Amino acid sequence: MELSIDYANQRNYLDDLFKVYPTIPEGIRTIDKELSQRIEAAFSKRDNTELIEALSELDLFPIKDSYVAYLKRDPSAIGRNPATIDRLCGRLYVMGLDKIFERSSEPKETNRQMGQRFREWLNKKSLGVSP
Repeated sequence: MELSIDYANQRNYLDDLFKVYPTIPEGIRTIDKELSQRIEAAFSKRDNTELIEALSELDLFPIKDSYVAYLKRDPSAIGRNPATIDRLCGRLYVMGLDKIFERSSEPKETNRQMGQRFREWLNKKSLGVSP
C-alpha cells in the first residue's frame, strides 16, 4: 500500500495511469432520424407510453432513473406501471425536447470505457513479461 501511495505522489502518476487507462472521449451519439421523429411526435401529443418506448430504443436514456434499465429490459412493464411512466414523462416534459436530444446524444462517459483496459495493457507486455 505504501508503494502505491508513494507512486501516486510522483509527478508523472497520471501520465503513467493514462498509458493503462486511456480516457479518450468518444464522439456524440447519433440518433436515427425515424426514431427522432417518433420521439418528437410522442412528445408533442403527450403520448407517455410511446415516448418512453421510443426513448428506450436510444443508447442513452435522457434522464437518470433507477427504473429505466428495468423498463428497457422488459418493455411490457411500460403498460403495467402507469404511475412510473407518468413520473418519468413529467420530468421529460419539464426538460423539453431540445434537452432530451442533447442528453441522449452525449458521448459515453470515460469511466464507462475502462472495462478491459487493464487486461489489454497487460497483454501488450508493457511490463516486459507475459501475464
